[in-house]
Amino acid sequence: MQSAQDGGGIRLSPWIRESATMFALAGSSNMCGSAVTNPVNVVKVRMQLDGALSATRERHYQGLLKGIVRVSKEEGISGLWRGTGAALLREASYSSIRMGLYEPLKRMLGADNPSHTPLWIKITAGSLAGVIGSAVANPTDVVMVRMQAPTSSQGGWHYKGPLHAFSSIARTEGIQGLYRGVVPTMQRAAILNAVQVPAYDHTKHTLLNAGIVREGIVCHLISSMVAGLATAIAISPVDLIRTRIMQQAVDSKGDGVFYSSSLDCLWKTVKVEGFRGLYKGFVPVWMRIGPHTVITFFCFEQLRRVLGIKPL
Repeated sequence: MQSAQDGGGIRLSPWIRESATMFALAGSSNMCGSAVTNPVNVVKVRMQLDGALSATRERHYQGLLKGIVRVSKEEGISGLWRGTGAALLREASYSSIRMGLYEPLKRMLGADNPSHTPLWIKITAGSLAGVIGSAVANPTDVVMVRMQAPTSSQGGWHYKGPLHAFSSIARTEGIQGLYRGVVPTMQRAAILNAVQVPAYDHTKHTLLNAGIVREGIVCHLISSMVAGLATAIAISPVDLIRTRIMQQAVDSKGDGVFYSSSLDCLWKTVKVEGFRGLYKGFVPVWMRIGPHTVITFFCFEQLRRVLGIKPL
């Protein structure tokens, strides 16, 4: 790393400036996507927790649209925006890392031509970036899930805001409480980032190399829609497991009451609710990750263009 004093200030090397810029663009783009899709994410979390380990109990949130109506009726329109602050904090940390590291990791793995990079390099780089980002930012994930879950009167947690949630969890459950569900979160991030960013990257360059479309908005939209659908199919089961582990009550020792691990949650869910139970809340997962992916990559590419940075 090189730096030089210039008129009392520090001039950072081009590599540092570029990396910082990419992290900032990645975080900002994902925050835009998260802000728009937060209501869908709230309903998704509710549906994933609804009827957990019960094959007979009537569902409280029966579908995406009915779930939106129910939350609005019971908690007001503001209920659909529960946990927005925590969600934005999550994107500012987790997504800045997972997308900001993708291209540097690709280059470290030997990618020197974006148009003809082997798919395995893209998948490996995406997965590694996702694992690193999720491990660092897991506390924001825990806070987001709990704030978007039902209120305490409905059997869930109750926090006044993200900062209160962080302090309350650390005080009552210890630091380990903020890292509850870190394993399924890392598993989810590894799968999500091994699919979402590489699917966009690979679809885009396949279309460009075949001459089907040119670099631009149409190419970005098509590629991001393909990536959104592929990601939703891949992460829905892992997302459900992560949500249930993070939201479950804990005993006096701080251990989960219902699930001891992600495999335990997987086994119990399939045993009681069947394989379809793993895709409970799939529609809102898709309706959330799809638009989120489109908005994120659209903003990411446009911000790069404005700043004179080459497209992904």
